[in-house]
This record gives sequence, structure tokens and C-alpha cells, in this order.
Amino acid sequence: MAFQIESLIQDQVATFTLHGELDSLSARVFQTEIEKIANQPIDSLVLDMEDLNFMSSAGLRVLIYSKQKIGPKLSIYIVRPQELIVDTLTKTGLQHSVTIVDQYPV
Repeated sequence: MAFQIESLIQDQVATFTLHGELDSLSARVFQTEIEKIANQPIDSLVLDMEDLNFMSSAGLRVLIYSKQKIGPKLSIYIVRPQELIVDTLTKTGLQHSVTIVDQYPV
């Protein structure tokens, strides 16, 4: 399944719904969306990953980039990730930099 991203910005919360596979090619699309919101007053980045089937190391780099680009006070919420995504976050230690939830707002 091809990667798709839908975005909504409301009340200093940027919500991205991710579909398909987040690999090295689609990570560029994801990063472009992050760059679009980087200069806005965003407190929380909500990533709905229920329909994301795969995330490569390039996708992980965009998560790290998000924190660097938007600011260290940014809270990143990963909503309804599939087990494979949770395993990837855990193996890399990134689960300590994000909040994994079943729904947002928590």
C-alpha cells in the first residue's frame, strides 16, 4: 500500500494520520509535512498510526527531526500503532521520546 498522510492543525496540536508504509522514499513526504508546521506554535504532534503497516529507520529519523525542528518541548503522541511499529520504537529506544496511546486526547 502506498504511503498517504493527512494533516489537521488545531489549537496548537498537529494531527497527522499515516497510512501504508513509511520507508526511505515516503519519509521525505512526512518530513515535508513536518517542515510545513515547524514555524507554527505547535505543542503536540499526534501521529495516528493505526493504518501504518511499516516504518523504516528513515521514518524514525523524521520523528527525531520533528523534535529538533519544532522544539524540545514538543510532545509526540503515537496513536494506535501496530505491534511491528511498537517493536521498532522499543528496539531503538525511541519509545522513551514519544507517548504511545490508544486515543488522543489522553
